[in-house]
Amino acid sequence: MLKNNEYFDGKVKSIGFENEDGVATVGVMEAGEYEFGTSTDEFMTVTSGTMEVLLTDAENWKTFSKGDHFFVGKNKSFKVKSAGAAAYLCIYR
Repeated sequence: MLKNNEYFDGKVKSIGFENEDGVATVGVMEAGEYEFGTSTDEFMTVTSGTMEVLLTDAENWKTFSKGDHFFVGKNKSFKVKSAGAAAYLCIYR
């Protein structure tokens, strides 16, 4: 079953699903700055565009482009900035 998710007044949207790899979402975001919290470990892959990411314990923003991935641990928060539209795949463990 697919699950629709919408955040930040519709500026970030995703579709959640479950398969043999586990629970995942495929999402898109408009240009902007956002902060997310996690309840599980999250493995993020940028599938289109570019995102600047500030992880909870990091001091500096890091840029991730198409094909790049990053990890966010359970019960953490992270910030994302995007200068334009971007897309991602998030796998939850």
